[in-house]
Amino acid sequence: MQLGFATAILPDLALEEVLEFASQEGFSCLEVMCWPTDASDQRRYAGVTHIDVADFGPDEAMRVTELCERYGVGISALGYYPNPLAPDEVERSTYVAHLGRVIDAAKLLGVGVVNTFVGRDQRLPVAAQWDNVETIWRPLVARAEAAGVRIGIENCPMLFSLDEWPGGKNLAISPDVWDELFRRLPSPSLGLNFDPSHLVWQGIDIDRALRDFAHRLVHVHLKDERIDKDLLYRRGNLGLGWHVPKIPGLGDIDWPQFFRTLKAIGWDGPVVIEVEDRSFEDSLAGRKEAVRAAGRYVRSVMDFGN
Repeated sequence: MQLGFATAILPDLALEEVLEFASQEGFSCLEVMCWPTDASDQRRYAGVTHIDVADFGPDEAMRVTELCERYGVGISALGYYPNPLAPDEVERSTYVAHLGRVIDAAKLLGVGVVNTFVGRDQRLPVAAQWDNVETIWRPLVARAEAAGVRIGIENCPMLFSLDEWPGGKNLAISPDVWDELFRRLPSPSLGLNFDPSHLVWQGIDIDRALRDFAHRLVHVHLKDERIDKDLLYRRGNLGLGWHVPKIPGLGDIDWPQFFRTLKAIGWDGPVVIEVEDRSFEDSLAGRKEAVRAAGRYVRSVMDFGN
């Protein structure tokens, strides 16, 4: 497995600075964020641009490739996480168009994966979404197939704040939905960017999900989740704020078991730390330390499957 981290946590550094930091800390890859430079989405971790894919051509791809070679750090995936099923047609079209440009950039870079969300109209139940899913996603999947790129759909419900209530802004949250998604869009170019943290608070068995969908994994995120049992008691599981993202080792996931299962299913691809831990966010130094601390912990447990 190749250990890396997602660059969204370091928005104040240029790509070369992130690559230099990753090299110094012994990481072998990065998931590089590719939001539009004029992105209007201001939620946490959105709007980060370490590769600008607007007007991205062979010269730009060569420059990025040369930087990666200089620092000995690869790119596990390009990341862009909007809501391609947003109910507003203009908003939706903007997201879809940029996602297509990210796929094209991945082809030029020889990067095999683009990570994103499938999206959702949060006002509608799951069953009412499928026609829109097929309309929006068939052309995107075909574009990825033609580019030799796989799309990794992250399984985050995007249900953390009142503006995302009640349904959340990402449909692909559970095995039931994944089965239907892959039934309707059976292309091998569509798979999962598997993040176990989102299964913790939904009560979904992580090991079983990994084994059942091993054939659909294209990328793996490493993020922990901690349940605040007192807040869960106070608010119930339909409330907000009773579970919080943490760096690996500071939440409720059994990481040694997670890596045992990854090895049992034969996963030998990238495992990428995603930092969304507020305890480290006050400064650039704190966010760098979050990456370092997560890296130290993950390295200590990665070999438990041997």
